[in-house]
Amino acid sequence: MPHGHSSSAPPLRTSRRAADLLHEARGRERAGCIPEAMACYESAIAAAEKTREHAVLAEALRRLAVVRYQRDDSARARELCQRSYDVARQIDNDLLAAEALNTLGVLDLKTGSLEGARMNFLRALELGGQSRELWARVEQNLGILANIQGELYEALTRYGRSLEAYRGAGDEHGCAIAYHNLGMVSADRQLYDEADRYFGESLEIAERVGDVYLQALCLVNRAELHVARQRFEDARRDSEAALALYDQLGAQGAKADAYRVIGMLYRETGRLALAESRLRSAIELAVTSGSVLNEAEASRELALLYQATGRNQEALTLLNAAYRLFRRVDARRDLVHLGGKLAELEGTYLAVVRQWGESIESSDSYTFGHCERVARNAVAVARALGLDELEQTTIRLGAYLHDVGKLRVPHEILNKPGPLTHEEAEVVQMHTVWGIELLAEVEFPWDLKPIIRWHHEKYDGSGYPDRLKGDEIPVSAQIVGIVDVYDALTTTRAYQPGSPPDGALEQITRSRGWWSERVFEAFLKACAQLSGESHRADGVPVVGQSQ
Repeated sequence: MPHGHSSSAPPLRTSRRAADLLHEARGRERAGCIPEAMACYESAIAAAEKTREHAVLAEALRRLAVVRYQRDDSARARELCQRSYDVARQIDNDLLAAEALNTLGVLDLKTGSLEGARMNFLRALELGGQSRELWARVEQNLGILANIQGELYEALTRYGRSLEAYRGAGDEHGCAIAYHNLGMVSADRQLYDEADRYFGESLEIAERVGDVYLQALCLVNRAELHVARQRFEDARRDSEAALALYDQLGAQGAKADAYRVIGMLYRETGRLALAESRLRSAIELAVTSGSVLNEAEASRELALLYQATGRNQEALTLLNAAYRLFRRVDARRDLVHLGGKLAELEGTYLAVVRQWGESIESSDSYTFGHCERVARNAVAVARALGLDELEQTTIRLGAYLHDVGKLRVPHEILNKPGPLTHEEAEVVQMHTVWGIELLAEVEFPWDLKPIIRWHHEKYDGSGYPDRLKGDEIPVSAQIVGIVDVYDALTTTRAYQPGSPPDGALEQITRSRGWWSERVFEAFLKACAQLSGESHRADGVPVVGQSQ
């Protein structure tokens, strides 16, 4: 969802010529006549420089920066805005300097520099907080920042303050922006009726005052709301209307959001080829405009499409790209979520990996549920070892994919009812190498590949494929390896009946040299915890059948 809308100060009352040009430029900008608006701003700048009217110059520079930003020229926009700030400081005009800082903060939001945005917004409040109008705008932008970071209550509070300030100042256009942003946070909280009402109120005012950019924002966000509510015809109408307005404005980066919502609409209504085309266009537009957030969100939506059609490897590649992009924005390690997106993304990631693991098992009815059990039990062992959440996530995902290379093992070997020949066993052992080859193009956010390649290595050096020995074998691979052996022993396979859990544990104990002592002890501890049994038989915990 587009991340809010910021407003600007009204035109300044200074000398006639420069002020008139500035006023005309602002009117043309709101009407969507962007080339004419840019020409007027540049004329106002030239006039103000000639007559040394620094206040008009600072505001004209800043407004031109806003238009450049909306047309995806972020570098030029930042340069103009910084110049506006410098001019304002030269004449000791704190309010104009604060306006420039507020706009610089908006630029930081687009490029994903959240800490820079926060600093600029707070400095703007320090310099110009005595102005009710500026205070309203900065509060609203701090609300946008909070919303991006997933602090929805803080966002709601700041948007509410902003709306009160706009009402107190009699600023109808400011109220429209506040209504839009309240709609945005309500949608994130899944308060759909409330969000729909806010977007409608904002759109009505935006149309009345002639703010084309805000009209487009309301339409594209309301379209996304319609998709969530399965009101697909309403979603199509609003998203296409938003796209037409963005075309009128020449706002290519903003078009990425409209294309993303249209792609979501096509995906949800089963038109998958069109969905893929529109979502790819959204990614390309976001990359061109330098919008990290838009690129990340469009990548995630395309990954969901690939997941739905069983294109798991492509889904993982896109999820990895989205994860890295969200992490670029979420640079502060103390932030738990980026608007809830990282948690949502990790959930999607897990679903894709689980689905892929199940697709591997579908060729062998005897092993159905194997990856699920190994993943769950491996996490239990990781917890027993005291590993942190990141390491547990790595082990869970690695467990789901540990046998992905078996996709290349011939069906007749995988399902052979009797013992394997030496040659057949060598083919099966290749699954660890083939798994890495299948995932060669996927750059995981977690270190999964050591688990996939080395879960059959043994601490005494007798494993495969690389004959690693001792602590050369990563702990994550050892954990998945020992749980994999346990599940293989307790599950009926084509070539052997399943052993009872206590018998499997006795066999594992006889082979305890295959893993480090700490991994073996953690496995026993996890077994005891999972079983809920406190007694032991012959020194080995008795556990219930793994489900």
